[in-house]
Amino acid sequence: MDRRKGVRVRSGSGIEIDFIYRGQRCRETLRGLPPTKPNLLYAARKRDSILMEIGLGTFDYLKHFPESKLADRFGHGRNLSVGQALDAFLQSSRRTCENSTWRNYRSAVEHHLRPTFGQKLMRDVAASDVKEWIGGLAITNKRINNVLIPLRSIFADAFSDGVIERNPLDRIQNLSNRMEEPDPFSPAEIQSILAAMEEQTRNLFAFAFWTGLRTSELLALDWGDIDFRAGLARIRRASVGKITKSPKTQSGERDVLLLSPAIDALTAQKPYSFLAGHIVFLNPRTGKAWETDGQLRKTAWIPALRKAGVHYRNPYQTRHTYASMMLSAGENPMWVAKQMGHKDWGMIRKRYGRYIPAIDPQAGSRATAFLSQFGHKARASG
Repeated sequence: MDRRKGVRVRSGSGIEIDFIYRGQRCRETLRGLPPTKPNLLYAARKRDSILMEIGLGTFDYLKHFPESKLADRFGHGRNLSVGQALDAFLQSSRRTCENSTWRNYRSAVEHHLRPTFGQKLMRDVAASDVKEWIGGLAITNKRINNVLIPLRSIFADAFSDGVIERNPLDRIQNLSNRMEEPDPFSPAEIQSILAAMEEQTRNLFAFAFWTGLRTSELLALDWGDIDFRAGLARIRRASVGKITKSPKTQSGERDVLLLSPAIDALTAQKPYSFLAGHIVFLNPRTGKAWETDGQLRKTAWIPALRKAGVHYRNPYQTRHTYASMMLSAGENPMWVAKQMGHKDWGMIRKRYGRYIPAIDPQAGSRATAFLSQFGHKARASG
């Protein structure tokens, strides 16, 4: 029999079919079938049916091969352990998720889920087990909800495939996760922080304070993205976990109008990196691009806040600071939303509503007046 068709005779034991499932070659023997023409045709048709189900995403290994040991490996066995199911989850999600998302899943599996549940059989895990485990975790509610994602996925699949009769995660609700309130820096704090920094990191964070860019966007900023004549930064990339990619949303790709302090920061940065390569902001310790936001936070941001005597907030608060400054100065919320890469101004209204001035004659003064606090002769902000 032609092996390219995935069907061959197993001497004395039946007919073997092989196929690829989840990137692995599987060989299963249909026992008790003598290699007659009708039986070989049956085996070929069964293989075709399996391939079609795999393509449609409906393949149930256990239904076709109830005695197969491979069923457990792929999350279809009745004696499936949580650890085996998590392995299958990581393998399949590796091909479908962003790299940063997959790393978060792997961290959740290795640090939280596998140590507690890895050796348990899926059918033996109860909702009370999960609730007791959650109660002993010393991490934020947001992190707990994220850690539960792989666990929810494998139990939902196991229930759908008939491996378990009930899904214990159906009774586990996500924990409340209040959105972090913006805690912007004051003008005096901004000046103290920047004064405590080495010049290249000062240039980076001054640019952050006056553009509202995300840290990932700052790390990926290229000199080719800067249009000095138009006074724009064209945001087209973000660097996450050492990988440069497009912004998460279409609205994240935007042109940011550069106010005078942002242009000043770029001008000060030019001698360090303009002729050295493409990336605008470099790690002064290595002369190369910053690798991760964690590296920037630990080696530049935290030491500067300690030196300046400013109570700690994470670098993302530079973005909140920009939004609060622009809105407090009377800038149009729609314009601020566009600058920050939001689809509409709903998020601006929700997060920064208290910074939007009420209707009054002073609301049209714009950011120009606000910039005077920093001793800059500001350009028009548009």
